Amino acid sequence: MDVVLLFPGQGSQKPGMGRDVAAAFPAARAVFDQVDATLGTPLSRVCFEGPADELTLTDNAQPALFTHGAAVWAATREHLGARVRAAAGHSLGEHTAYYAAGALTLEAGARLVRRRGQLMRQAGDERPGAMAAILGELTTSIDALCARASSEAGEVVPANYNAAEQTVVSGEVAGVERLMVLAKEHGAKRAVRLPVSGAFHSPLMRPSEPGLRAALDAAGFTDPRVPIYSNVDAQPSRSAASARDALLRQLTAPVRWLDVVRRLAETHPQALFVEMGPGAVLTGLTKRIAPGVATATCGTAAEVEALLARMT
Repeated sequence: MDVVLLFPGQGSQKPGMGRDVAAAFPAARAVFDQVDATLGTPLSRVCFEGPADELTLTDNAQPALFTHGAAVWAATREHLGARVRAAAGHSLGEHTAYYAAGALTLEAGARLVRRRGQLMRQAGDERPGAMAAILGELTTSIDALCARASSEAGEVVPANYNAAEQTVVSGEVAGVERLMVLAKEHGAKRAVRLPVSGAFHSPLMRPSEPGLRAALDAAGFTDPRVPIYSNVDAQPSRSAASARDALLRQLTAPVRWLDVVRRLAETHPQALFVEMGPGAVLTGLTKRIAPGVATATCGTAAEVEALLARMT
């Protein structure tokens, strides 16, 4: 059975993540230990024990999710490696996808996502912003509503096209608040502010670009062994150069997850789509976007065992 790997992004983190996997699989434990040593901080303790407010900090959540994804990949790589045909990740998760595809070392990936989190948190501190999830079918396009809210209140743009009836917007606080009102007036079932520290995937992140470009250049990318479908255009990335370019553009561009899953499902309709990380956010979105594909979650020890049994 062919496999497509999916790696979740910020928001999927939760205290306790990876603890049972590290206890059950020495290869996973080694990943947590190696990242702790690389970053010079007990990130594994934050993952395993929390507290939630410490884990949720952008510069902790991003390396935590990267490490958990790398750990479950380490526990399954021997059985899955030859079956993987493509991979993708939502926002931060795209970095984990490149690691799983051999384009980054564990140490380089951990340093990169820690730096990315620091830069994004700093940008949010210097220019406060907001994000909100818009749920339901709109009578006017989200792009048009963002344009109107931007002209009336403050800059706001689509940040995540997650599914046909789920979009996240990002930008200045006043713009996001105005957009939420407009969305409800145009058919949204719900408009919910998200607990984030900045306006991610929006122009408000531009101050982070020079620092992220330097971090990407220093990471030592190589060509991935399988194509990574990019958030910014849903196209397969097959080279180190395109990886660096896509990950830099991703900082201020929207995550086109709807298009990514559609493209993957069209290209690999018989593959098993495996979400590698805590929770099942991407699995739920995949089922809504491409209900015909098979899915599996792989974030706990029990889920690792079930996946390994399925592969034998």
